Amino acid sequence: MKTLKIKTDYITLSQFLKILNFISSGGEAKYYLMEHTPLINNEPDNRRGKKLYPDDIVNIEGEEFKIIK
Repeated sequence: MKTLKIKTDYITLSQFLKILNFISSGGEAKYYLMEHTPLINNEPDNRRGKKLYPDDIVNIEGEEFKIIK
C-alpha cells in the first residue's frame, strides 16, 4: 500500500487523481471517472468532489493508497 501525505484537512478525489498523475488537469477528472470507478474505503465512488480524509483508503487501477496527514 502506498501513502499520500496531505497538509490540509482533506483533498478532493480530483485533486488526488491529479497529484498522483492519473490525470494531467482537473478538467480531465470528469471523463476519467466515467471510465474508472475508484473504491474509497471499499465503496465505489466516482464523484470528483468527494472529500478524502486522513486514514481513507483509495483503490484505483489496481493500486491502493492511504491518505495520511
